Amino acid sequence: MICIKRNLLALVLVWTGTCIPAYAQFDVDTTMLCQGRYYTEEEGKAALERFASTYHDLAGWKERAERIRANIRQATGLDELPHDTPLKPVVHSKKTFDGYTVENVSFESLPGFFVTGNLYRPTQKQKSYPGILATHGHGGDQRFAEYVQRRCASLARMGAVVFAYDMIGVGDSKQTTHKHPLGLALQTQNSRRAVDFLLSLPNVDPERIGITGESGGGTQTFVLTAIEPRIAASVPVVMVSSFHFGGCTCESGMPIHKTENLQTSNVEIAALAAPRPSLIISDGNDWTHNTPEVEFPYIQNVYRLYGAADQVRNLHLPDERHDYGPSKREGAYRFFAKEFGLDLSQVINAQNELDESFVTVVPPEGLHAFDAKHPRPDYAVMGDEAVTQMLTNYAQKARH
Repeated sequence: MICIKRNLLALVLVWTGTCIPAYAQFDVDTTMLCQGRYYTEEEGKAALERFASTYHDLAGWKERAERIRANIRQATGLDELPHDTPLKPVVHSKKTFDGYTVENVSFESLPGFFVTGNLYRPTQKQKSYPGILATHGHGGDQRFAEYVQRRCASLARMGAVVFAYDMIGVGDSKQTTHKHPLGLALQTQNSRRAVDFLLSLPNVDPERIGITGESGGGTQTFVLTAIEPRIAASVPVVMVSSFHFGGCTCESGMPIHKTENLQTSNVEIAALAAPRPSLIISDGNDWTHNTPEVEFPYIQNVYRLYGAADQVRNLHLPDERHDYGPSKREGAYRFFAKEFGLDLSQVINAQNELDESFVTVVPPEGLHAFDAKHPRPDYAVMGDEAVTQMLTNYAQKARH
């Protein structure tokens, strides 16, 4: 349960009848939350028309874009979190396969709060490497899933350094529950520190940092791209919708879409990637089924203001469902090959077909960041209440 107290610490969690002050001293009004299918399809389309009427040229869009970005940072309290604390990475259990390696990784996005994942690297030596973040959707410990391993291994074999990391509350990231009311802030903090981690690795090119993920990982993809200028190219998959705002607290549990003076949607947040290259992947059997006619034209019009309409593309698969399946992965591989100079021949055979047969799918027990030899440190902040208090302390420190 969440209760709201204005003019105090805004968000208050209720635990066993006791209100514990939570993170960020800003007013939270639950009427400002846009969650799930907040609009009907018709309302979502009409909202885009209203948004478009608020600007008429690039200067007008840039003003609106900065308001949206500023609200994301304010609503999540990200500006009150440190972004330069030591990462203290632990990388272990290297495994070498056909054209790529896999290692198990943990590092601290905040002191005592850990990002957990797997690092995929090409075996072929290069002068420099693009870095790509791989997020995942809901449904349990998806970092270990075959489709995530195939995606990361393929991009690595093509020549990229790829980091796949857990959503909070799943995989090895068990310091708090996934449904933590401040999950959007925690996950976005993890994502921006994951950029720091990639850039700390030898020869990773700071001009070629990308991100891609599906569903809830698609939300992470376009939210991070919106506020993080270091992201050079992005591929949000099956998530950009004019009427669906994400059904989980990690996507829409904080008021990033609405204030008393601003209404936006995930379409505009995705458009904040402009003019950087972006591929929006959609399908015919979820909330992205209207993308070619509704969402993509809006985003392309934003790119057109920059003279960069050719920098955003839509891969629509009308007969497919809500996943990051082979044809969607192939689209992402072709996109990153073009934008980052990757070797597409490593995953496309002589018949011009996707071939991921070289991938070795590792059992989950071989991918854990924390294990008997590499335990989670004793000083880790554990439990929802402790994590909430940690964030509260940062907010209070930032304001004094």
